[in-house]
Amino acid sequence: MSITVLDTCSAMKRILTAPATDRVDLLRSMLEPIQGMYRYYPGEVDLVGIHRQTSGFPIDRDEERCLDAIETLAAAGARERMQRALDDALAVLLEATPGLEAPDITVALVLGDPSDEHFMGPCKGLTGFGGISGYIAITFWPFPENVERLEATAVHELHHNLRFGPGGVVWDPATVTVGEHVVSEGLADAFARQLYGDELGPARIGVPHLHDDEVFSKVLTGLDVTGMENFSAWVHGDPGAERFGLTPVGLPMGAGYAAGNRLVDTYLAATGQTAAQALHADSSEIIAATLSRG
Repeated sequence: MSITVLDTCSAMKRILTAPATDRVDLLRSMLEPIQGMYRYYPGEVDLVGIHRQTSGFPIDRDEERCLDAIETLAAAGARERMQRALDDALAVLLEATPGLEAPDITVALVLGDPSDEHFMGPCKGLTGFGGISGYIAITFWPFPENVERLEATAVHELHHNLRFGPGGVVWDPATVTVGEHVVSEGLADAFARQLYGDELGPARIGVPHLHDDEVFSKVLTGLDVTGMENFSAWVHGDPGAERFGLTPVGLPMGAGYAAGNRLVDTYLAATGQTAAQALHADSSEIIAATLSRG
């Protein structure tokens, strides 16, 4: 049971300083350790194609800008900080959840695309994916606010990884609800806040709407929606929906994160649990703690 944070800074620097003809193969090689993250994808996995689709750094432009960003990450000790944070967070979760089955986890911190307006704007230079057991990928631009939150970002994704890992909550794409996704974001944020406080813990995209009652009420109306193609509109808001060609529902970016924080905080207050102890809490019970209050 171990966590390995890959040395992607060295690999990315090597890619961006290599001859253009070598870069695709070098990028594919860097990403191979997390190929298992895409084990549920239909057909053969194109790691380079996925990298491009998920706002990964370009290999044919913006070299100097990206190399400067890589130096910023290296100077900030990004890899070492994330490794310490994840090791410490795993210890907290293991103590809080007796019998927890934690797989070996591979973590990749990948620079984002500075010319991607959606990534740099609405996403604030940060996306993460930790829902597939054994793997965490974080796409990152080193804005100062993001660098400050490196640890909180990493442990947020770890909470996802273990919530949906062996012996945890089953994510069935055919039946899973918006409510499950919203609750999982709220729990992951609550765990990051448990370890790093209310200033650094919450995901940045949800912070502007944490106390917006109108946004909260709107998200509540979509909690029973099923079908993962609908989730972005309810969790990431209209900007996320529009990015993927989906139908907006009238919500701002990060609405589901903000609502998830409120749902989870109500549940934790009612039960006296920590976010670590609530790792595998049933989402319907978490939602009911709020709805029962009228």
